[in-house]
Amino acid sequence: MRAGYGRGVSSAPEPRPALPIRMLNDRLLVELDAEGAERRSSAGIVIPATAVVGKRLAWALVRAAGQHVRQVEVGDRVLFDPEDRAEVELEGQTYVLLREKDVHAVATPGGTGEGTGLYL
Repeated sequence: MRAGYGRGVSSAPEPRPALPIRMLNDRLLVELDAEGAERRSSAGIVIPATAVVGKRLAWALVRAAGQHVRQVEVGDRVLFDPEDRAEVELEGQTYVLLREKDVHAVATPGGTGEGTGLYL
């Protein structure tokens, strides 16, 4: 530890441990956003996850990508159709497997995907 720094206190977030999986070809392993379960309308009304609003897309965070993925990187937030998914559990965490072609959009850096006005 360097002089002048607090004991054991780090301002950088701890990195997540590497996943015990290597994605192939154009496959992505994504983790669903926690806020996807419940959302608020522009008027502040809470809409539960069980409410049927037609076809609704979901945001997720890319945790691993295959070697042939071209436009998405690990750490990107992506928008996809949650009905076209396969789930897998790794080390107690549930992830979703996607093909790159199933991703509809990538959030811009610094963007949260909220307040975009897109309600599909």
